[in-house]
Amino acid sequence: MRISRLYTPAELNTGKQIELDDENAHYVRTVLRLKKDAEILLFNGSGGEYLCSIIEVSRRAVVIDIKQLDNRSVESTLTVHLGLGISRGDRMDFSVQKVVELGVNLITPLITERCQVQFKGEKKSQRWIHWQKIVQHATEQSGRTQLPELLEIDRLSAWVSQQQGLKVFLDPYAEQCLSDLERPTQVTLLVGPEGGFSDAEREIAKASGFIPVRMGARILRTETAALAALSAVQMLWGDFGVGLSNDQ
Repeated sequence: MRISRLYTPAELNTGKQIELDDENAHYVRTVLRLKKDAEILLFNGSGGEYLCSIIEVSRRAVVIDIKQLDNRSVESTLTVHLGLGISRGDRMDFSVQKVVELGVNLITPLITERCQVQFKGEKKSQRWIHWQKIVQHATEQSGRTQLPELLEIDRLSAWVSQQQGLKVFLDPYAEQCLSDLERPTQVTLLVGPEGGFSDAEREIAKASGFIPVRMGARILRTETAALAALSAVQMLWGDFGVGLSNDQ
C-alpha cells in the first residue's frame, strides 16, 4: 500500500513527536482520512524523509511520532536555475509544477516586456504564495526530498546580471543548440513568456553572458519550451541517463 507523503516546514528528528500545522492537519484528517496508527512520510525539504505514525487524530490536533529517517535522494547531479517569464493563469502553474518534477533547483518568476500579467496591490505576494504551494505539492508528488527554492519575482533586466554557471536563453532564431555547448555542473536557463523576448531583452541577456540556443526548428509555446529545455539539459548533462559519459 502506498504511503502518503507530506511536506512540512517543521524541524524533524527521529524519536520526537510533532503536531502538524493547521493546513496539513486538515489534509490528513479530511482529505486522506487517516486514522490513529496509520503511517505517513514527512519531509521538510532539507534532504531525506521520515517514516512516521499518527498517534492522535482529532478536531483539535494531528500528532505525529517520527520513527525512522530514510536519507535517500533523487536529486540530479546538475544544478539548474530557471528564470521563467511570467505567463498567464494555468500556463504558469503548469510550468512551475512540471519543472519541479523534472528536477529544477531554483525558480525565479520574471517580469518581462511582453508579460501580460499585471501585479497590483497585494497580487504579487499572493501569486508567489500560490506558486510556492505548487512547488511544495509537486515535490511531494515527485518523491523529491529537497524542496526547490522559489525566489522572489524579479525583473529580467536586473536578474540576468546576477546569474552564474552556464547561462543560456531560448531563442527560436539562434544558431546554436544545447548539444553544441560544453558540459557544465550548473546551468541557468532563461525562458520567455507568451510572445517571447523583445530585441532589447535579447541584447541585455547576451551582454550578461547568456548564450542564445534553439530547441529544434519549431517555435514552442512558453510552457512547452520550459519543459523541453529542462528535459534536454537533464538528458545531456543531468540524470536522465544519456550523455553522462559524454566528455563534451
